[in-house]
Amino acid sequence: MIGKRVINDLAILGGTPAFPEMLHVGRPNIGNRERFLDRVNDILDRRWLTNNGRYVQEFEAGVAALVGVRHCIAMCNATVALEITIRALGLSGEVIVPSFTFVATAHALQWQQITPVFCDIDPATHNIDPRKIGGLITPRTTGIMGVHVWGRPCAVEELAGIAAERNLRLLFDAAHAIGCTHRGRMIGGFGNAEVFSFHATKFMNTFEGGAVLTDDDDLAARIRLMKNFGFAGYDNVIYVGTNGKMSEVSAAMGLSALESMEDIVEVNRRNYRRYREELTGIPGITLAAYDESERCNYQYIVLEVDSAAGIGRDLLMAALQAENVLARRYFFPGVHNMEPYRSYFPQARLLLPETEKLAGRILLLPTGTAIGSGDVETLAHLIRLAVAHGPELHTRISRVQSDPAIRPFPARP
Repeated sequence: MIGKRVINDLAILGGTPAFPEMLHVGRPNIGNRERFLDRVNDILDRRWLTNNGRYVQEFEAGVAALVGVRHCIAMCNATVALEITIRALGLSGEVIVPSFTFVATAHALQWQQITPVFCDIDPATHNIDPRKIGGLITPRTTGIMGVHVWGRPCAVEELAGIAAERNLRLLFDAAHAIGCTHRGRMIGGFGNAEVFSFHATKFMNTFEGGAVLTDDDDLAARIRLMKNFGFAGYDNVIYVGTNGKMSEVSAAMGLSALESMEDIVEVNRRNYRRYREELTGIPGITLAAYDESERCNYQYIVLEVDSAAGIGRDLLMAALQAENVLARRYFFPGVHNMEPYRSYFPQARLLLPETEKLAGRILLLPTGTAIGSGDVETLAHLIRLAVAHGPELHTRISRVQSDPAIRPFPARP
């Protein structure tokens, strides 16, 4: 039910919220509950809860087969997976990364006293711009870390060419990209290694989890040692390591998600196409497009809100949040504007104009199995109504705002 017809109906101005319950970006998808619970009961009967049990091994084999690589090493989360892979690759000094990413991409380097050197993005793809990398390489540079933002692939060949020419390691943060292809080849098999995330907010989750994918036998062996304290069998520690293991119950969830993966992708694809249909023609609102000639997981609905909308991105977000739609600003304000990087590199923004612009425009909307076609229609109608009355809405909100420098617009918790 669409319902709202005039500006006074908007909840931000006192109207009743369009949705009785919160619609979240990244609300977890649940696979086959019965299959998952069967596995959990088997885990409890076996009393093998962690330490490379049956379900971790099955999950690793399933993901490796899906991607088409020799090695998948499951981890407790993707951040630890990045940290271990960075160490296993021997990265040091400086590594070139985008700033338009989740902060963990940079933290995984900084945590190990490696300097993340922020590179600007291509505004068309939202991914690291290979044309900007050459000017950032110094004698201290040891690697490049690309991020497949929204599951849309980086310029893989260009990055690989730069890495080969300059003798750099190439690692991909593929947190968004399981189930996606580049030129017909599954993401997960590029560079020296790639890292998936199976966090609860990802379309395919293991509650918490991650994995490293690689065809490098030696690298995989090092990573397996490092994720388990350096143990090579009982009582035989041969390497410095940490605890990055995935638990059996997380792997059971992952196997259930793998079994339901195509069904979830189909829901995401349906929602994406419905959003595209419903949002067409709204001034200043652009839906980030996916290449439907490739396989894609469609797990993010990404809007760019520009000045032609007549309403700022943050005001539109506040209006939607008042309607119980928890739209999100990703990756605001850019990692270079977060600590400690803001203090370390106070002039970084001068080299990141496209990142700065995009971080001020991006707004993500809910999708996944918790969202139906009727919800998409209602949500798009709310956006259309807010945009149509953007200047008036801004004026009315500004009148009652007590301190715009601290809290630009009221929003529901």
